[in-house]
Amino acid sequence: MPVAESIVDDGPTGPIDRKNLRLTHVSFTNWRNFTKLDTEIQQTMFLVGPNASGKSNFLDSFRFLSEMVSVGGGFEAAIARRGGVSMIRSLAARKNPVVSISISLGTSESPREWEYELEFRQDNQRRPKIEHERVRYRSELKLNRPDKDDELDPERLRQTGLEQVNVNKGFRVVADVLATVRYMHIVPQLVREPDRSVGRSNDPFGGDFLELIARTPKRNRESRLRRIISALRVAVPQLQELELQSDTAGVPHLRGKYKHWRPQGAWQNEEHFSDGTLRLMGLLWAVTESSGPLLLEEPELSLHPEVVRHIPQMFRRVQRRAGRQIIVSSHSPDLLNDPGIGNDEVILLTTGNEGTSAQLLSRNPKAVSMRSAGIELAEILRNMTAPEDADQLTLFAS
Repeated sequence: MPVAESIVDDGPTGPIDRKNLRLTHVSFTNWRNFTKLDTEIQQTMFLVGPNASGKSNFLDSFRFLSEMVSVGGGFEAAIARRGGVSMIRSLAARKNPVVSISISLGTSESPREWEYELEFRQDNQRRPKIEHERVRYRSELKLNRPDKDDELDPERLRQTGLEQVNVNKGFRVVADVLATVRYMHIVPQLVREPDRSVGRSNDPFGGDFLELIARTPKRNRESRLRRIISALRVAVPQLQELELQSDTAGVPHLRGKYKHWRPQGAWQNEEHFSDGTLRLMGLLWAVTESSGPLLLEEPELSLHPEVVRHIPQMFRRVQRRAGRQIIVSSHSPDLLNDPGIGNDEVILLTTGNEGTSAQLLSRNPKAVSMRSAGIELAEILRNMTAPEDADQLTLFAS
């Protein structure tokens, strides 16, 4: 089937600017913990569930698609990073060997502007193979594979059309949006040891965090650092100034001026920052980036509860300024107690014998009723996600 060369602008209902597109829907079949998942996604989403229910694996589906279209990535490389198809496919998938991911891109007014579907399995040599790949624009099919060329050359099914610039011209906007997906889960020790960042780029765990700041154009960098220090002073009152400085070997360092016992303050670099300070810096830097869906895993780690409870409000301010989509996994009652979090902004994961299921809180009558009765969101979620026999831990080694 020929690929469309372009999308024709048809007036007021013409194409939506790429920067306004966001993830609006996702469905999986046999992806990791999930034998079946189908859910809408809002501008801000909070992912909640018990330990090992699949919160990280949910986020990883978007990372997978992003890696597939990023420079140096690709379908086979993204599969290999996860240990092969057999490691991705749900253990509960007994009869169906196919893994599928489907996403929609759009806006609140037009949620299904673009749709992308990918189904894959492994062949007899355990190599990944595409079963189906489809792209739709407003329900019009723009790509449908396998096609005649794939039938003539089956090796083509080891690459997606989405990652090939000579194929994706008519729907490259989908690849462009997915390439902007950013996952952030700062590991403070990686930031403190710059030698570990050698050769890294866009490391989600912060191995190249200081390099990332250094690569940012000076004017933009200084503007963002000023905004970050104004926010950091709330959590770390002693921190008065923040700047980037390179040492004699050209290695960048973050320096902060702390006002403790010395009248003029004292400068310290990232080696002496607390875990909470480094993680908050990484979070603030990530949310001030201009575009693309941002995936955050347990941003509350190492932070004081009084700081954590203001994180959702910070997200809303960022979104009013930049419109960035943010998807967060969390266990924190302090974060989840924000009254501004809507029932349709919470995805509740529950585990069972056949894998994990997901449900918007707005579609759970019991939860909606409890919240209408004035019960706090964190209490509702705690009751729905807490292990039944958690108290048995007190008997350990007794």
